[in-house]
Amino acid sequence: MRVLVVEDEFKMARAIRRGLEQEGYAVDLAPDGEEGLHLAMENDYDAILLDVLLPRLDGFAVCDALRTRGRWAPVLMLTAREAINDRIRGLDVGADDYLTKPFAFGELLARLRALLRRGPSERPATLQVGDVELDPAAHTVRRAGQMVDLSPREFALLEFLMRHPGETLTRSRIQEHVWDYNYGGLSNVVDVYVGYVRRKLERPFGTPFIRTVRGVGYAVDVA
Repeated sequence: MRVLVVEDEFKMARAIRRGLEQEGYAVDLAPDGEEGLHLAMENDYDAILLDVLLPRLDGFAVCDALRTRGRWAPVLMLTAREAINDRIRGLDVGADDYLTKPFAFGELLARLRALLRRGPSERPATLQVGDVELDPAAHTVRRAGQMVDLSPREFALLEFLMRHPGETLTRSRIQEHVWDYNYGGLSNVVDVYVGYVRRKLERPFGTPFIRTVRGVGYAVDVA
């Protein structure tokens, strides 16, 4: 899952990014409202963590501009403000949730997982496709009831595929959501990691799960 963090406090932004990356998220950072708005308009994020007190454009203005321009990625607003009017204003301009600083990182993760389940319709907390079950909260994967041990990046790749069952996802779209904006490594990184996941999720069970769509990308099919 790819997340944008718009936060001008360097230490806070770095801590959030480090924590999210350890959980397998791809994270882009923006130090002010204008940069955050630009990145959010140029990229397809699964969620946005948006501070309120930002240079150049505050979080209210950024969120309002996103919704006005038809960008509907879930927004979790972060702020040191405790006044109820600020919370109301944030929700009124289109934020999906509100978290007051200081906060426990575990709570931020829980709220982020809840936002990622939202969409045109509610999505379940646990993903199930065929005999594969993925639990984003517990960070576990099971196939036919047996645990499968994946790295954070392998987990993120599988989660993205399983959130779009039956849909063919291009390599570029997968890379955009599973790796961050600054990734400059292997050009075939998606193929490499699909191979890693297949060795762990398919070989021991003797049954394929991820389908290659030649010349396009990958898909997981609903049985």
